[in-house]
Parts: sequence; structure tokens; C-alpha cells
Amino acid sequence: MKRLLPILLGAALGLAAATSALAIERGGAMTFARYDDSTVIDPVYADRNPDLWMVTGLYETLLRNGPDGSIVPGLAEGYDVAADGLSIKLKLRDGLKFSDGSALTGADVVFSLDRARNPELGPWAGLLGAVDKVSADGNQVTLSLKNPDLTIVSILATFNTGIMPQAAFEKAAGATDQEKARAFFEAGPVTSGPFTMKSRVQGSSMTFARNPNYWRSGTDGQSLPYLDQVDFVIIPDDATRILKLQAGEVDAAEFIPFARVGELGADPALKMELFPSTRIVYAPINTRETRKDGSKNPLADVKVRQALNYATDKNVLIKLVTFDTGKPMTSLMSAATQLHYGPEPLYPYNPEKAKHLLDEAGLGGGFEVKFTTLAGSADDATLFTALQQMWSPLGVNLKVEQVDNPTRGEKNRSGDFDIHTYGWANDVNDPAQITGWLGYYKQRQAVGTGWNNQEFNTLFEASNVEVDPARRKEEYKQMQEIYAEGAPLLFLFETPFAVAVSKSIEGYVQTPLGANDFSEAWRAK
Repeated sequence: MKRLLPILLGAALGLAAATSALAIERGGAMTFARYDDSTVIDPVYADRNPDLWMVTGLYETLLRNGPDGSIVPGLAEGYDVAADGLSIKLKLRDGLKFSDGSALTGADVVFSLDRARNPELGPWAGLLGAVDKVSADGNQVTLSLKNPDLTIVSILATFNTGIMPQAAFEKAAGATDQEKARAFFEAGPVTSGPFTMKSRVQGSSMTFARNPNYWRSGTDGQSLPYLDQVDFVIIPDDATRILKLQAGEVDAAEFIPFARVGELGADPALKMELFPSTRIVYAPINTRETRKDGSKNPLADVKVRQALNYATDKNVLIKLVTFDTGKPMTSLMSAATQLHYGPEPLYPYNPEKAKHLLDEAGLGGGFEVKFTTLAGSADDATLFTALQQMWSPLGVNLKVEQVDNPTRGEKNRSGDFDIHTYGWANDVNDPAQITGWLGYYKQRQAVGTGWNNQEFNTLFEASNVEVDPARRKEEYKQMQEIYAEGAPLLFLFETPFAVAVSKSIEGYVQTPLGANDFSEAWRAK
């Protein structure tokens, strides 16, 4: 059985584990201000960040993403991948229990993973698409694969593979799996993670209580978590969340606007945390030969897309939007993603080169581009104004179209746009998700851009069944180089996760995948 080696997503963060056991205080509660409420915290049906980022607080996975993004042991103490890559065996820890004291067994693992890979249920079944069968013999769990899949280790540390109690779930009211999931959640679910659900008032508040049967131990040798409970309050307005934090009514607040980072960082009562993330901000470009209305699309020419990238001063945008907390994109994926390749920022500001490329494309006389933004978004408004000024000297007439989020999504899916704003944070500790999402044509036409590069598509398909890590790394390097040259995006910047925390709270972490990890948080009394 292999000992797990770290697969790093980002720079290591300061952990409670590094603190002297004598310094850690047990008990008490912390209050966390969220921007939105959870709908249903179920590993299979969670599809929004407010749900996704809470899942691992309630449901443990066989392997885990550590606070620094590394893959570490979870309910399984180790794993073995067969030499031919067609199976993976995992050994469950002895004595595992759910929050109600019932035994966590191999049968629960089979039940949970079969739910997770059922394409008729949630949106994440494809992550386990290579799995042919899940079986268990005592504490030994075996996943038999249809084809080799180097992502499988990362997937077993992903929220959708959280382990649920089969007996308790099947007793829940409802005729369908989805009905049972909602009833199970609303009744206060039996859990395998560090916390249980103590109470919830939809749209207002939620409380997690300590799971007394959680398997992990703290630095003092007793079981985690250190806190007795975490109280969540839902405060959509940024300014109100910050006011509540400054008044001491909450202990932490998420999604701090970057414009307020400096101010809160100077507050002696607070810690302004900028957690390393996999979040990127970019603008998809419609690369199709014609627009939705049938007119010729100037953005179909790669030289035009490259020119717009060269005409964009990313450093100015980073200052205007992120207040110098961001950094330029160096690839289609964040630098914190596995197998990232990007030795330098993509398309450094060079308006002369941009002008030359437009002349070569026969568009030196100028043309019009529609820029679709989210109505009411200050960041999008700032981006539009800045780009309009940067591109105007090249004869690019940038027109704004403001829409709500569902409309923007529909425009992306239908190809009814020129360029639109967007952002992304990885859900999986593997580059296949973001690479497939942005570049693989068969995945909704490279998710809206219509970009179709056969060499890229072939490399992506090969990488999904590659068993040699070195060869897979080279395949990803080539894909990132091809994508950068093809420029189906306006490559903008990466941003951290900005969370302000009271000085009395230690050990809270937001992982590079976005998950809120309270398992090692504690309050100094």
C-alpha cells in the first residue's frame, strides 16, 4: 500500500498543526459571514460554490485535499494503482464511524461512489467515468477501471466522492434519490466529516456542530475539530459583511472586495488573508467564422485575438480590479494547478505589435466588438472602461452589452457573443477539468468559444488515458502552448481568495480549490 506523496496545488499555508499543542484552545464557536446560503450540501447534487465548498465539512472522502492543496490520506490510509492502470485498491482505516456512531464500512463506500458515478443523478458523474465497478471486501475497496485514468487519485479527494451512510440515506423520505437527498439534508444528516448539521434557517443561517466520531486527531492527540461549532450567517452585501466583522459581530467574512483589502489589513483586530487559489479571471472570445447573426466574425482570425491580447495592459487591470493582489495569467490554467506550464505572463502589453497584427489581418482600419458584461458588476464595468480606452487607439470600437448571469451563460452556450467576462476556480485537484472545459472542442465546443484545434483535442484525449506521469506532463505542456498561441481567450489575471478573520481565530483555511476548511480552526480565549 503506497504512502501518499503530496501533489501540490499552491504554496504551503500556515497551519494550526504547526502551532504548539500547548497553545491550542479547544471548544467555543466561531461565526463566519457568507455571501450566499447553501441549497443542499450533498456530494452528488452540489453544483454551486456555496454548496461545493461546504461538502467536505460534512462528508469525508477516501483521500483528502490538504490545506495547501496536497493529496493526503483520508478515510483510506493508503492506495495502490495496478501496474496496468486498470484498478486502484484502497484500505479503509480501522474503526471508522459516522456521526451517529454507526460503523462506516466498505458497503457505504460502494454505495457512495456508485451514486457519484451515476449519470442519471448529479452533474459530476463524468469525473468517475473511467470506473467500471466499485467493490469492497472488508476494509479493502477496489475500483475497477474501463481504461487507465491518472486523475482517479485526485477524484477520490474531490467533494463528489464524499462518503455517506447507506442505511440512513435510504431511510430518508422520498421516492427518488434527489428527493431523499433533500430530505436527508433537511433532517440534519448523518455525516462522515469533521462536522454535523446542527441547525439551519434557509437563506439566513446555518450551524455546524463538532462530529464526536471524526477520525482525525489534532496536535494535542485528541480528535478534531477543535471548535464545538461554526455558526454561518448569510450576508450578501459586501459592505454589511465587513461592518459586522469590524463590529465584532462575526469572526470572519469571505469575498472581501479587493478595494478593501488594504484597509482591513491595517486593522489591528483583524488578519487579512489572501489564500492561494486556482481562480482565474478571463474573457472567452467567439472564434467562429460567423457571428450568431450570420455576419463575418473578425475574431475568427487568430492574429486579431492575439492583437487584442497584446493591446491589453494586464498590469493596469490588476491594479484597477484587484488592487495589486492579482497576477497575470501565464497559461489557460492558474499557476496553482497541477501540471501548469507558463514560464512568463501571456501576451505582455505591446500596442505596436498589436497594431502590426491587425494590419496583417487586414483590419488596421478598425472594427467593432461587443463586450458582454454582468449588469451591476463593478469589476466588469471597470474592465470594460479600461479595455475601451486601451483598444481605441487601434481603431477597435468596443461596445458594452450588460446582461444578468443566466443570460450571459445562455449567450456563451449558443455562441451569441463576441467577448464576455468570466471567472473560474478549479473544483478538482487535476488539470483535466479546466483544460477540458476551456479547450476541448467536444465539451460544448470548448465551452462557448467554438475554438477547435485537432492537435489539442488529440492530446487531451491521449492525456486522459496516459499512465506515464512524465508523458502526461509533456502532453499538458504542449496543450498549454497550443492554447496560448491560439488565444481563444483574453488572458487576464489570477486572484487569491480574500477572507478577513478576527485575530482571535487561528487555523481557518480556504484551500486553493475554494473549500472552507474549519477542521483545524480554533479560538484563542
